[in-house]
Amino acid sequence: MQNNLVIIPTYNEIENIGNIIRTVFSLEMPFHILIVDDGSPDGTADVVKKLQETEGHRLFILERKGKQGLGTAYIAGFKWGLAREYDYIFEMDADFSHNPADLPELYNACANKGADVAIGSRYVSGVNVVNWPLGRVLMSYFASKYVRIITGMKVADTTAGFVCYRRRVLETIELGQIRFKGYGFQIEMKFTAYKCGFRLQEVPIIFINRKLGTSKMSGGIFSEALLGVILIKLKSWFRKYPKKER
Repeated sequence: MQNNLVIIPTYNEIENIGNIIRTVFSLEMPFHILIVDDGSPDGTADVVKKLQETEGHRLFILERKGKQGLGTAYIAGFKWGLAREYDYIFEMDADFSHNPADLPELYNACANKGADVAIGSRYVSGVNVVNWPLGRVLMSYFASKYVRIITGMKVADTTAGFVCYRRRVLETIELGQIRFKGYGFQIEMKFTAYKCGFRLQEVPIIFINRKLGTSKMSGGIFSEALLGVILIKLKSWFRKYPKKER
């Protein structure tokens, strides 16, 4: 069994999906890919199915009806991967804002450097974001600082969506308790892993804004993260988290 699974959620990513799949498969390190598509009307799923004709042994797709949110897409993907005994499960965007060439570095942090959760970080070594408007960079950067202060996590990029989880993290976290769907999901997953006693390690990356397709970022999604972190922290005072096995 191949032990590396990359989960890529999609909604209307027809311009990017074929290239991102081929790029991941071109890496020297082998990866399997699971596309979680939320009923993209542009034919994203059809492109994936066409590629499955030649790559079906390592390319898989979960099709869902309608937009159900980033968080629920990843939860569905995590459960799929755990059922198939993958050891390392990755989150990655479809639009090349996350460079597939960084996947081996995230793997290495977990497999060889003691991390339980490896985070592809835009802010751990300065601000490494390309082609974002300055206002968006500042909003993202200071939002992560705000989350760090509220939660106590020693993580510079708390909303990062380029992540590698060791299998035991996803087995320990009570996935049914994860409530947020947008950027709040990324914070909630990291905070829950942190509270369970797992080691989070940041790996510096360069984040490049998408060139093709339309961003799914919205004010509502961002507000969920900012307001949600307070709720996450408050709930943590009354919740008993499962602890990682020694």
